[in-house]
Amino acid sequence: MKNRKIALFIKEGRDKPGHHRILVLTGARQAGKTTLARQCFPDYPFISIEDPILRSTYARLTAVQWKELYPNAILDEVQKEVRLIESIKSVYDQWENPRYVLTGSSQLLLLEKVRESLAGRCIIIDLYPLTIPELETESWEDPVPNSLYQTMLLNPKAVSEEVRALFPDFRIHPRYANIMKAWDHYVAFGGYPALTDPRLFDEDRYVWLANYVRTYLERDIRDLADFRNLEPFVKLQRYIALQTASLVNHSSIGQHVGVSPKTVQRYLRYLELSYQVLVLPAWSRNEGRRLIKSPKVHLLDPGVLRAIIQKRGIPSGQEFESLVIAELYKQAKTILQGTRFFFLRTVDGREVDLLVEIAEGYLAFEIKHSERALPVDARHLRDLSTLLDKPLLHSFVLSQDTETRTLFPGITALHVGYFLG
Repeated sequence: MKNRKIALFIKEGRDKPGHHRILVLTGARQAGKTTLARQCFPDYPFISIEDPILRSTYARLTAVQWKELYPNAILDEVQKEVRLIESIKSVYDQWENPRYVLTGSSQLLLLEKVRESLAGRCIIIDLYPLTIPELETESWEDPVPNSLYQTMLLNPKAVSEEVRALFPDFRIHPRYANIMKAWDHYVAFGGYPALTDPRLFDEDRYVWLANYVRTYLERDIRDLADFRNLEPFVKLQRYIALQTASLVNHSSIGQHVGVSPKTVQRYLRYLELSYQVLVLPAWSRNEGRRLIKSPKVHLLDPGVLRAIIQKRGIPSGQEFESLVIAELYKQAKTILQGTRFFFLRTVDGREVDLLVEIAEGYLAFEIKHSERALPVDARHLRDLSTLLDKPLLHSFVLSQDTETRTLFPGITALHVGYFLG
């Protein structure tokens, strides 16, 4: 088993008073929600709402019955019977001691009801597939190290000191071998926990991913929308996977897929709500413009992307950009930092792959699939601070170059595994 960084936060909060009494774990199917809940709350009864026979029985229990029979419980896949959320709300409001953990895969169904009924009564955690530091662990007892990136997010005032302390070459890092093992697994198969089983052969992992994509279409998407015909959605899913890291043009996508621009918009929202894609808005100094400019879309897991397009081997440049941005996004969410993510494109052709905004300023990233980082790779990062509305804390060129060096003042090139492992 791999440890999860969020587990420490959950365990520390499980006995605290107040809104920690109801914990909502939501995320993609097979991201590890059930395993995490049972690991953090081993003494809680486990109630599976997927059971169609017992589902209606649980739904008929009164608040008093819940309090007497299940004062503490894990309710797994609670979106299958959203009436239960009203029951949990009633128990919460009447008694101080009961505690519940709710898990669910469908963000739309689960969170709409949570927002209506449990607002102010719960804490919601989005669980994503394993990050690279989590992939490095071998058991629940292993500590999950902070990546260099996470350290910077947690202590932005020390970014300059962290940069100055970098090893001149990633290969002399004491954890180089462990980080590279985790990095190589992530690039090849993504971060879903089931794929880390050492008993699996690579072919088993490819089969698992193909089955995951099929199950996602048959269950999660049918939960989100009552499709009579899945074919247009399947076409769009494949098109988006083939065009990962590209600008979203609803009209163009609609022409390729054979649906209206509004349908494309709706389908993309389904992909986003089910944790399959990250829709990255364009940065603008005017916040209102950020919602108007075309966003970029990135698949959130490289293994799932490969399964959708039925590809193996070395990722393309666009696939590499997406898998790095997905990891940057997951790692920030894992440490519960208040971050916002953008890409930047100006009318004169300047483009920055990722801007990560925190309260103190921005971190900027250029992502290259190359084995050697060159000064020309940093051309769009130079003088970037003149465009921004907050301080630019530092800029990075992330590539597969193991050598660490300063390309220009305030711009550092280093191996992506070094930064994220």
